[in-house]
Amino acid sequence: MSPLRTAGSGIVVSGLRKRYGATRALDGMSFAVRPGLVTGFVGPNGAGKSTTMRVILGLAAVEEGTALVDGKPYRSLRHPLRHVGSLLDAVAPHPGRSARNHLLWLAHSQGLAPRRVDEVLEQAGLTSAARRKAGGYSLGMRQRLGVAAALLGDPPIVLLDEPFNGMDPDGIIWMRGFLRSLAAQGRAVLVSSHLMSEVQDTADHLVVAGRGQAIADTGVAELIAAASKNRVALRTTARPAATSVLARAGATTTATGPDTLIVSGLAPDRIVALLNQAEVRFSEVSAHRATLEQAYLELTRDAVEFHATAPAEVPR
Repeated sequence: MSPLRTAGSGIVVSGLRKRYGATRALDGMSFAVRPGLVTGFVGPNGAGKSTTMRVILGLAAVEEGTALVDGKPYRSLRHPLRHVGSLLDAVAPHPGRSARNHLLWLAHSQGLAPRRVDEVLEQAGLTSAARRKAGGYSLGMRQRLGVAAALLGDPPIVLLDEPFNGMDPDGIIWMRGFLRSLAAQGRAVLVSSHLMSEVQDTADHLVVAGRGQAIADTGVAELIAAASKNRVALRTTARPAATSVLARAGATTTATGPDTLIVSGLAPDRIVALLNQAEVRFSEVSAHRATLEQAYLELTRDAVEFHATAPAEVPR
């Protein structure tokens, strides 16, 4: 697949509002997906991610707002696969149809040459299984087939919902690199996922949805840096004593393991001085770097619809 000659304008979502009965699924959802970046789209169940993606693809109507792809509504596009490639449901192909025939049918519907089918099958690593019926594919193989279908029209915009689902470790590594390569070609790539570790390793930008709105729209690195700010990681076998000493000095501590604390409100050198003065043993004091998962959980704490009760600790 050759790099794109020109970059499109990507996706622009503005003020989407939609209800399902008494439930407000979208409440002013707004964000942009820019060319040349992988944008992660994350949020709790019920946050409005799937509805937003369906609106972008013209599969659901809204009461207010617009969703434009390369400056136009999806439904106005004559050959949509040439503009937007999407994967929303990995079980969509007819189970009795071979992967190659499924793609040939899609290509014909969009006025695409048959040779394009073989190109995307190779890109997705399915050449050897192209004549097998899709009903015999594993979930990971169906994901690859969905990606191949999304790329048929060589679109400037690619939109994928949970593409890592069902992938084995080799498939996950392939998917990461593949998504980054699409963005490097100048495409606008939107990826919805619940797997924060994969989003952290793949995405450049992040849109966090909560209760039908975009509650964060920022770079992944910037979000992690903001969540890490002014926090110190402390490793000590005397956690209760360290907690007590640091609390008296005005710090806030959070236990993250049997021998680890995250400390807020004190500089690293001050922590070292206080622990040494109190003769509290410790083995490490370092700047804390939050994970994307930790930053995400802080952002969405008030946007989660269903909260489970924490399980009781099992005695050892």
